[in-house]
Amino acid sequence: MNKLGRKFLFGGLLLFVVATAVAFIAVQKSLLQPLSVEDGGLRFQVESGGNLSRVLRDLEQQGAVKLPRLVLLYAYWREQTAIHAGEYLLPQGTNAMDLVDRLHRGDVTRYRVTLVEGWTAREALEQIRAGRNIVQTDAGKSIEAAAAALGLEATNLEGWIFPDTYIYRSGTTDIELMKQAHERMRNVLNEEWQQRSEPLPFDTPEEALVLASLIEKETGQPSERDEIAGVFVRRLRKGMRLQTDPTVIYGLGEGFDGNLRRHHLRQATPYNTYVIKGLPPTPIALPGREAIRAALNPKDGDTLYFVAKGNGYHHFSATLDEHNRAVREYQLKRRADYRSSPAGGRE
Repeated sequence: MNKLGRKFLFGGLLLFVVATAVAFIAVQKSLLQPLSVEDGGLRFQVESGGNLSRVLRDLEQQGAVKLPRLVLLYAYWREQTAIHAGEYLLPQGTNAMDLVDRLHRGDVTRYRVTLVEGWTAREALEQIRAGRNIVQTDAGKSIEAAAAALGLEATNLEGWIFPDTYIYRSGTTDIELMKQAHERMRNVLNEEWQQRSEPLPFDTPEEALVLASLIEKETGQPSERDEIAGVFVRRLRKGMRLQTDPTVIYGLGEGFDGNLRRHHLRQATPYNTYVIKGLPPTPIALPGREAIRAALNPKDGDTLYFVAKGNGYHHFSATLDEHNRAVREYQLKRRADYRSSPAGGRE
């Protein structure tokens, strides 16, 4: 090749390099340009089985993405065409590169639902079904249906849902969350059972869960859990009735109007521990880990009675005479500001 030919070849290569560089800069600028997203961001759903090409076309129709084919080529180049189903939120300032990264990572919007210690399984189910973007199923329409879906009998679901905050994706079903909370309770109960003190006046984790639910309902102050557990355990050992009001209320069911009367204490139900001996047949509420731990590691001592003092705390007594004096002081002469829980605590 002569000198002129080499000159033309070099010039052509230089033009190609320059053109390529300009094109690359233009493409990069387009990919870094913020998408057309209004204040508050853009929410969109990627259905199961959806693909990146379809998502980009949908976003183009919504006016968010201007060059969907270019974005798709970029995703192929980055080997990020695989995407995850779910709900996404694109904040203002998101560019095409961010969009591809989010879809490939599965950076979907997550929600949370909180189940509170002391609730019943029915209240937990209602809370879950009211969760944002929870899919309500026929299996979650009732406690009976939910129990069947979890492979349990209806009465056996009580207490077997672990109270905690659960994070979930849009499209999660009520039963999926119930199952997660149920499995969590089984795991927590098993962990705490392995750390139990001995001897205890019951033989199974299931009985421990029942006792934990009583402790949960009686506890106004967390520091009293193990002492309340100690009272219950000592009464069980001595064959004394537990005589705890929450079991009476639970046994009355929906007929209870919020005012516990003396005749209720004599009303026979399978749960009324003023009438029955030993533990009730099932838990009466959702106990937290601390209540389960207290049931399995009760505080040593000689107290057999406790009564609410009206400030969220209890007075503990070893003898009936002392207990009766405490009842006269704290219950029969109630202060105007009497409360069953500490200020700011659970009523």
